Amino acid sequence: MRLDKFLKVSRLIKRRTVANDACDAGRVMINNKPAKASATVKVGDIIEIGFGSKAVKVEVLDVQETTKKDDAKELYRYI
Repeated sequence: MRLDKFLKVSRLIKRRTVANDACDAGRVMINNKPAKASATVKVGDIIEIGFGSKAVKVEVLDVQETTKKDDAKELYRYI
């Protein structure tokens, strides 16, 4: 699955266009490497997102095309 779509489906970032912009600005990294929005996300990947002065680091537990709001938190875990 594309990185920008995963960020939207998992609700780490609310909109896909915002996820795309964050990737273009270099604020999203997969396994400690800067990632483009088209990068492929797999189970076990570590995603780090920079939000201003703080960063969110999560591990991908599952990849799904769609999910309900309540189930979105089961796609990742905070590190």
